[in-house]
Amino acid sequence: MDVLLRLIETTGFANMTLNHFIMIVIGCVAIYLAIVKKFEPLLLLPIGFGIIVGNIPYAEGLPLGVYDTVANGASQDSVFSLIYYGVTSGIFPPLIFLGIGALTDFSSLISNPKLVLLGAAAQIGIFATYLGALMLGFNNAEAASIGIIGGADGPTSIFLSSQLAPELLGPIAIAAYSYMALVPIIQPPIMKLLTTKEERLIRMKEPRPVSRREKILFPIIVVIVAALMAPGSLTLVGMMMLGNLLKESGVTDRLAKSAGNALLDIATILLAFAVGASTQADVFINTKSLGIFVLGLVSFMVATFGGLLFAKFLNLFMKNKINPLIGASGVSAVPDSARVVQHFALQYDKDNHILMHAMAPNVAGVIGSAIAAGVFIAIF
Repeated sequence: MDVLLRLIETTGFANMTLNHFIMIVIGCVAIYLAIVKKFEPLLLLPIGFGIIVGNIPYAEGLPLGVYDTVANGASQDSVFSLIYYGVTSGIFPPLIFLGIGALTDFSSLISNPKLVLLGAAAQIGIFATYLGALMLGFNNAEAASIGIIGGADGPTSIFLSSQLAPELLGPIAIAAYSYMALVPIIQPPIMKLLTTKEERLIRMKEPRPVSRREKILFPIIVVIVAALMAPGSLTLVGMMMLGNLLKESGVTDRLAKSAGNALLDIATILLAFAVGASTQADVFINTKSLGIFVLGLVSFMVATFGGLLFAKFLNLFMKNKINPLIGASGVSAVPDSARVVQHFALQYDKDNHILMHAMAPNVAGVIGSAIAAGVFIAIF
C-alpha cells in the first residue's frame, strides 16, 4: 500500500494545480492557431507543444524540467535543461540568423538604400518601450530586454534577454513570437488609420537591377559598419551576413543550402520547443509576465506607427513618392510584415505590387533590431 500511495503521489494528476491547467490550455491554443489559423506554424506549433510539456506537473526531485539542473539541487541535469542551455547561452539565435542570412535577398535594399531609414524609424518602438518599462519599475537590463520585442524579431529578443535578463526569457520570447504571429491582425488597422486612400494607391518604380558584385560586397560592408557602430551586434549581424555571403558568393552553394535549410530548421525546432518548455506555471504566471505582454504589444504598435509616419515625412521632400504602407514593414517580422503590406495595398489596387519595395525596410529592420540589441548589450 505504501508503494501504491507513493506511485499516486508521483503522478501529474496528484501535483496538478490551476496554473498548470491554464498553461496547458494556452499551449493547446498556440497549437490550434498554428494548425488551423496558420499563424507562424513553424514557431507556434513547437512553442505550444513545449508549453504543454513544460507544464506537466511532477514530483519534486525528478530531473525533468528545463530548470532542473545540478546547480539547482537536482541529482542530475535534465535532458530538457541541456536543450534549454542552447537558449540561455545564446547559441541558437545566432544559428538561426545564419540560416536567415542564407535565405535573404537584400537586392531591394541595395537598389534603394534610402529605404533603410524606414527600418531604422521602426526601431523607435524598442526605445519607447524601454522607457515605458523603466517607468513600470523594471530595471535597465529588464527594460532593454522587453523593449526589443518591438523589433518583432524573436531570435534577437531571446538572445538579448538571455544576456541581460535570463529570468524573463520565457515571457519575453512568448510575447515576441506571439506578436510576430499576429502581424496580420495588429498592423492593418494601424495602416488604415495613418494613411489616406490616395497614399495607399501610390505606385513605386521597379527596383533597379543589382549586380553580383554589389550583392557580395553588401554583407561585408554591413558587418564592418554595424560592428564598428555597435560591437555588441557582432554576434547576430556577423552570423546573418556570413549566411548571406555564403548565398551570394556563388562558390559555397552547398553550405548556403545547409545553413538555410537543415541547420535553420534544427535550431528553430530546438529553440521554439525549449522556450515553450521554459514557461512553467510557477515562473510564468505573475504580474511581471502580464506587464511584459502589455509592453510588448505597445512596443510592436509604436514600431509600426514609427515606420508609417516616417515614410509620410520622407514624402514631404521626395519628388518620386514612396507608398507609406511600406513603412509598416520596417518591423523585422520577415517576411510576414512585407506580405501583410502587399496584401493590404492590393485591396485598393489589385495591380499595385509593392512586395519587393516592402522587403527593403523589412530586412533593414532585422539589421536595425540586431544593432539596437548590440547597443543595449554594450551599455548594460
